Amino acid sequence: MAQTNFSIRMDEDLKKDFSSLCDSIGMTMTTAFCIFAKKAVSEQRIPFDVTANNDLFSSPSNMRHLDRVIGRIENGTAHLTEHELIEVPDE
Repeated sequence: MAQTNFSIRMDEDLKKDFSSLCDSIGMTMTTAFCIFAKKAVSEQRIPFDVTANNDLFSSPSNMRHLDRVIGRIENGTAHLTEHELIEVPDE
């Protein structure tokens, strides 16, 4: 099968980190991209979930809330109470 070249633009730090990862698992970046391409073509989809950040814990509003709570704890104005452990059954 004939080989061809293509180039990609990416952040320099990302390239260094990706290169380090590939080195640590004994492959080149070219091999990693070829694996990705073969898997994508085979499955006819991106072989992992691509989503918007739906991580509610890390959302800006929750981070502001956590900063406020931490501030109250640090300055002694937080109202902390003990409670029983809530058991959640396995699904």
